[in-house]
Amino acid sequence: MTEDASSPESAAPAATAGPDVPPDRLAINPRSPFFDAEKLRRGIGIRFKGTVRRNVEEYSISEGWVRVQAGKTMDRKGNPLTLKLSGPVEAWYEDLGDDAPVAKL
Repeated sequence: MTEDASSPESAAPAATAGPDVPPDRLAINPRSPFFDAEKLRRGIGIRFKGTVRRNVEEYSISEGWVRVQAGKTMDRKGNPLTLKLSGPVEAWYEDLGDDAPVAKL
């Protein structure tokens, strides 16, 4: 039991983040390895470069980028083409209200 208790302490940022902070990376495409339906159902708010964005397809907080759809353009397989934009990214769960903890670098 002491080993389990010491594990979260060694990973201090993850333990501080807790279950109320969204993951570092998340995608809305079900084919992506970063897709998580449970977390998406809760609603994720994204602030990119100080502006709240509603059109984010995928994000990475630690790497500092978001993917957004490039208009209505589709690739040959019918998937939307996306642009990767770099900058500071913040994420939070929308179901927690206005005082939700924010995940950021």
